[in-house]
Formats: sequence, C-alpha cells, structure tokens
Amino acid sequence: MSKVAVITGGGSGLGRAAALKLAEQGVNISVIDISEAAGNETVKLVEEKGVKAIFVKADVSKAEDVKNYVDKTVEAFGTIDMFFNNAGISGPGTRFAENTIEQINQVVGINLLGALYGVKYVLEVMLKNGGGSIVNTSSTAGVVGQETVGTYSATKHGIVGITKTIAAEYAREGIQINAIAPGTTETPMVKSYRENHPEVFENVVAGIPQRRIGQPEEIAELVAFLLNGQAKYINGVVVPIDGGFTAQ
Repeated sequence: MSKVAVITGGGSGLGRAAALKLAEQGVNISVIDISEAAGNETVKLVEEKGVKAIFVKADVSKAEDVKNYVDKTVEAFGTIDMFFNNAGISGPGTRFAENTIEQINQVVGINLLGALYGVKYVLEVMLKNGGGSIVNTSSTAGVVGQETVGTYSATKHGIVGITKTIAAEYAREGIQINAIAPGTTETPMVKSYRENHPEVFENVVAGIPQRRIGQPEEIAELVAFLLNGQAKYINGVVVPIDGGFTAQ
C-alpha cells in the first residue's frame, strides 16, 4: 500500500519540489496551499509521476483550515504517514521596529501558528495509526540572527523548539520529527525578496561560502531522505542545508 504525505505550501518552491521527489518514490501526495491554481498545478505534475494526489485549499493561520486539510487527506487516503510542514512567508524585509503590528501578526500566524496547528492535527492521526514522520521547515534564520527578518527569525526559532519538544515527547510512540534549516534558496518567496531588495540580496550571496543560493531540488532530496524511512534514527534535530552559511 502506498504511503501518504501531506505537504503545506505545496503549490511552489520547496513544497512542490518535495512533492515531486516523494511522488517519484511512489508516495501519494496531499497538496496544501492558499493558491488553487498553484496547488492544482502541483497535483497535475505529481499525478504525471504515476501516483495519486489531491489539493486542499487552506490558510494555515486558521486552525479550522488546518483541521480541514488533515480531515480531507484522511478521507481521501485513509491515513497520513509523512508531513512536510512547510508553508511560510518572509515578511516585510525591514528592521524590526519598522514592522507594523499587522505584519508581525501575519508572519506569526502563518509561519508559527500554522506550523503548530499542523503538528497538532497531523500528530493526532499519526498516533492513532502507529507513528509517522514529520519534517518542519525552519531556516538559517531559525539558527542564527539575521538582519531585516526579525519576526520571521522568531517564528523559525519557534519551529526548532516544537521540533525538539515533539521528539522528546513522542519518539517512543513511533513519531520521527526533524527540522530543516535551508539557506537562501531559489523559491518564489526569495525571487520576490531579491527583486525588492537587490542590494541586500547581493550581500546575502556574498556571505555564503559556496557563493550561490540553493535549489529547491536540493532541499527536496533532504526532505525525502528524512521522511521516507531512510533516516529512522535521526530524530529531533535541525539539519542545515545552506552552502556552509551557518558553519562560519
């Protein structure tokens, strides 16, 4: 019987790349995104790999939307074996005191509350069914401080905290949970940031030892490795994938 993965932010970027990689390994995919067009495009691409896929529209900052995508996935496939808890936004790209309360609430709502809701509702299914594997998307900004992404950084540090806590609480019940900490990667979110802050972006690339940004497919390889039974004894850790940025 094919395994089932839920992927939030699955309409583009890291989410889409991970969906395609897991589909190549025979995993059925539940694609979650705020954009119907992007999410349905990922479903089409996944189905071309020969597996089943569904799309569920969700604003992950709303607990009821998160519960709905979990319920819809279980209705369609019967279970959830893997969860790539990935949806997120970058925020305004200004120093923290210049952020509005609305901007702070939006980033926290999507990046942190959305991730917490996802872990809660997916975990309930996994515990009922004997276990499962979760990968949360943190960031290099969840490991070290970085300028102009204060709220984003706070949420990504929070992702690290919940990852370690869930591993400590539920590892003995068959739950494997890890976080990835990608560096700057060629995603729509990063493209938008580069267009709006070209001078800052040049400095970002110059600060990466490999002198390039990552590709979504490189991140997807790590996600699939952590989710699909190849890394069973890795639990509760944060894996940097950043071209050496946090090694400095």
